[in-house]
Amino acid sequence: MANQTVLPRPDVPSSAAGAAVTMKALVYKGGGKKAFEDCAKPRILAPTDAIVKMTKTTICGTDLHILKGDMPTVPAGRILGHEGVGIIDEVGAGVTAFKRGDRVLISCVTSCGACEYCRKLMFSHCVNGGWILGYEIDGTQAEFVRIPRADTSLYPILAGEDDDALVMCSDIFPTGFECGVLNGRVEPGSSVAIVGAGPVGLAALLTAQFYSPASIIMIDLDEKRLKIAKSFGATHTINSTDGKAAEAVLKITGNVGVDTAIEAVGVPATFELCEKLVAPGGTIANVGVHGKPVSLHLESLWDRNITITTRLVDTVSTPMLLKTVRAHKIDPKRLITHHFKLANVLEAYDAFANAATTGALKVIIEA
Repeated sequence: MANQTVLPRPDVPSSAAGAAVTMKALVYKGGGKKAFEDCAKPRILAPTDAIVKMTKTTICGTDLHILKGDMPTVPAGRILGHEGVGIIDEVGAGVTAFKRGDRVLISCVTSCGACEYCRKLMFSHCVNGGWILGYEIDGTQAEFVRIPRADTSLYPILAGEDDDALVMCSDIFPTGFECGVLNGRVEPGSSVAIVGAGPVGLAALLTAQFYSPASIIMIDLDEKRLKIAKSFGATHTINSTDGKAAEAVLKITGNVGVDTAIEAVGVPATFELCEKLVAPGGTIANVGVHGKPVSLHLESLWDRNITITTRLVDTVSTPMLLKTVRAHKIDPKRLITHHFKLANVLEAYDAFANAATTGALKVIIEA
């Protein structure tokens, strides 16, 4: 390491001896650029911090949104990533629930458990945390990560549990379930349309089945993903390439529409499609991360008694989802298509970003 330049981290104090301890990480360089390079290893900054040695992480669609410039507040130099599992390397004096050597699941949302929003179970808006990993502070696509508020932002991993499956519980399963299924008010006998058969849309598909809806219609442009959706339990699939998805849904539902329309892409066209799909009295549950304005067609919706919900995942469902995984009621590993070493994280990004060609859903990156 003596001949390599180590990038300073704004949230990492320099070593008392003057020599930084380094690690490898995926760094956002701004302007759509990224690099895998040496950075300073994070250190404890507060008594409630923990340093986690990453064992496995993944890439989220939100990371691609950052790279595309949809989130201009993310500064160049930020280590990306907000999902993963690892082993506690060090804990601050105020951490009581974990110790060095413990295996842990990292929540994508950091929560203090005590502020006004945490008391409302809105952990995503925690005034001392929220979604900060890979956004406001350095994230998990690295050999080590600092986790603030460790006692309430980590979950213990039991002996024998599968790391790959648990990585899916950091973000996409709680996101699909909370933002899509719960906000969408899915219930027994209801009809559901999910626009977007990506990882989060498929997570919504799997968790919607907890509530036994009568029909789940999956809509996407990719025939391969639609076949996967069918194997995951979708009752109907619609390829929207021809621009006639709304007509197809109305035909399936007897010209009524669906009780729940889940938007799981994050572009104007898919949200506006949901506006055309929802039945009177139904719910549009937005899950996608939107970087551009979307038209709300009140001229056709004002009298239809619909509800529109938005949400950033709060991860309040994570303990329940972990129980369903442990009981083998749901298998998150079905979403994993590719495996990479951390040293090949740039290849992982290429595979994930070009999913139409590679067939990638979720990739596992082993540190």
